[in-house]
Amino acid sequence: MSDQKSKIIIKRVKKVTGGGAHGGSWKVAYADFVTAMMAFFLLLWLLSMVSTEKRARMATYFKSFSIFEKSGSSFMDKSSDLFSETGQSYKHAKHEGQQLSTMPSMPTMNAETFKEAIRETIEAKLGDIKDQIMVDVFEGGVRIQLVDKAGKPMFDVGSSEPTGLASRIMQVLGEQIKALPNPVSVEGHTDSLAFRSSTRGNWELSTERALAAKKQLESFGMNPNRLTRVAGYADTVPFIKEDPEDPRNRRISIILLFPETK
Repeated sequence: MSDQKSKIIIKRVKKVTGGGAHGGSWKVAYADFVTAMMAFFLLLWLLSMVSTEKRARMATYFKSFSIFEKSGSSFMDKSSDLFSETGQSYKHAKHEGQQLSTMPSMPTMNAETFKEAIRETIEAKLGDIKDQIMVDVFEGGVRIQLVDKAGKPMFDVGSSEPTGLASRIMQVLGEQIKALPNPVSVEGHTDSLAFRSSTRGNWELSTERALAAKKQLESFGMNPNRLTRVAGYADTVPFIKEDPEDPRNRRISIILLFPETK
């Protein structure tokens, strides 16, 4: 037996607590990413459920939003403030010597008042073609629709150039709405009769006509900054649902947004 003392060997094992490449820390980041994506798609779904007019009001609000001035406030609480420039617009127009339309006092204007005023104007100035101008109130605004009639079109077949009839109506409407501050959208619609050229169809035609109507309103004094949407819908939203080929489905819709009153 050897006299040499036995050596004691101590083996230190390094314990890996994080699991290395096979740990779970990445799962936390992945879960955060999935949660963010779920929130994003939920937001898109909620926006798709909101009416077009309300989305337009939201867009108008966030155009001038400042976190330093309005943090902690909701646009729903003060939605009417989006339209509170009425008095200022009136003072500015008066100061510049502009001739305002025969509308009622703008600070008291609401959707029903505007509808009645525009109907009176149509009766007085466009009485011979009043059956081609439809005015109705919907949630959030007033819709003015210029519809075709056999022998009295707003646009010639396949054309985006307004006829003299359309220009006459646009001039009267433009003079009535130019002094108002309300946001405006313009929509173009066609009937279901197939129109197709080498480069365009009903979608392009309805969009071009909406743009032409927008330009005419601007030429008659409407501020282009008031526009929130110009769109063409082809034959997807017929005015006469039971007869998609009815000429009245060919129309221009001019929509003025009004604040909701409580």
